[in-house]
Amino acid sequence: MAGKEKDSKGKKQHKKHKNAPKYKNYANGKRAKTFCPKCGPGVFLAEHKDRQACGKCGYMQAKAK
Repeated sequence: MAGKEKDSKGKKQHKKHKNAPKYKNYANGKRAKTFCPKCGPGVFLAEHKDRQACGKCGYMQAKAK
């Protein structure tokens, strides 16, 4: 186990990760993204260049040009 950093008790040190922004799907108290019409509230549609898609059920919706 050469190269692994350990603390004084011999345990591996915990890596500090940058926290993800909390509530990133909401802007100014309102939803920034739309919910999936099949899955219902709680499942957001992913934003792509030309479409919106649900990762849970596979629902896709074309964006208006």
